[in-house]
Amino acid sequence: MTLIVQKYGGTSVGSIDRIKAVARRVVRTHEAGAEVVVVVSAMAGETDRLLRLAAQTVDRPAGRELDQLVATGEQVSIALLAMAIEDRGHQARSFLAHQVKILTDDNFSRARILSIDPAAILDRLGERKIAVVAGFQGVDRDGDVTTLGRGGSDTTAVALAAALRADVCEIYTDVDGVYTTDPHVCPAARKLDRISHDEMLELASLGAKVLHIRAVAFAKKFGVPLHVRSSFVDGPGTWIAAEEDCMESAPITGVTYAKDEMRLRVMGVPATATAARDIIAPVSRAGLRIDVLVQGASVEDFCDISFTVPKAEAQQAKELVEHAADDLGAVGVELDGPVAKVSVVGVGIRTHTEVPAIVFETLAAKDIPVLMAATGEIKISVIIDERRLTEAVQALHEAFDLAHGSAGCEEL
Repeated sequence: MTLIVQKYGGTSVGSIDRIKAVARRVVRTHEAGAEVVVVVSAMAGETDRLLRLAAQTVDRPAGRELDQLVATGEQVSIALLAMAIEDRGHQARSFLAHQVKILTDDNFSRARILSIDPAAILDRLGERKIAVVAGFQGVDRDGDVTTLGRGGSDTTAVALAAALRADVCEIYTDVDGVYTTDPHVCPAARKLDRISHDEMLELASLGAKVLHIRAVAFAKKFGVPLHVRSSFVDGPGTWIAAEEDCMESAPITGVTYAKDEMRLRVMGVPATATAARDIIAPVSRAGLRIDVLVQGASVEDFCDISFTVPKAEAQQAKELVEHAADDLGAVGVELDGPVAKVSVVGVGIRTHTEVPAIVFETLAAKDIPVLMAATGEIKISVIIDERRLTEAVQALHEAFDLAHGSAGCEEL
């Protein structure tokens, strides 16, 4: 019998009407003969509401208690969905993390799954019951509730699918699949039928919001087929598959972006072997995120070092870098932006050597200066003025003809 894990996000269960709609979809799948495990997020806005309550109560809530609080959102949604399923004549059982034995480390608010014991779920499936599991949460070895961070329900669903050896993990969301780029930025964006795990990992890490990167990494590691679909309309979505199940049909699969970043430039740094380390070490120790980093060529034993940081952390990063620059005898530090990172992604980059030239020629034709650039095996990223973001995305999307043809992976 086919075993399907379905995950529904906050917008999919954002109201009682939406919960009833999800129940109808789940029951339809069950009546078609499949065993069904459903992973559910908190109702839309509930986690933010609980976090606001904590912030109104104390300035710095303890991590353990904060996780205890926010995990209650999923408890509400799984119980309501189980009720709605039973109201349609099918047996259902809701499960919290400790009942499924989703064991995590004790890193509150950012916990990582260590193991899952699916015995309780398998017992219920053997009774032809539908299992409804709380996403986003686990328990540590002391029995304390932990949460997995934003997007954690995706990770819960894929980890459960791996533990249960499910045939597929369906991720239901408010979009109907993975697109060649953000349709809000580029109306010509096209939904992909299939995409490889590696391409989806890059898209997720570079700004695409459809799937959480940890969930994609789990799927790749354990060979879980993913199907991203809409919970609002029927129809196929986008399959995320192993690369060997796909064939190259275009050099680029998609264009993605990240914004609200700033660029830090440290000028006139003595060009030593440890220069970059000495500049970024205090930023890393402070827990601030460094993205694209470029060290310029040495000129008369001096070089420039540039990197991007989130806009919200930019001033703190600048102050830390200024101290390090003074210690090294650098000329000065500049903060500019906001900047955006625009990336093209595709397994075809490995074999299509013309891709970098097309990227830079396209931007040059639009007179869009490239401030920094970084490359990887299947990606090319450029840092540009954020004000030119929409123009750059649309130009690159057109340059690689992503609105037509067969970008990405097609089924063999």
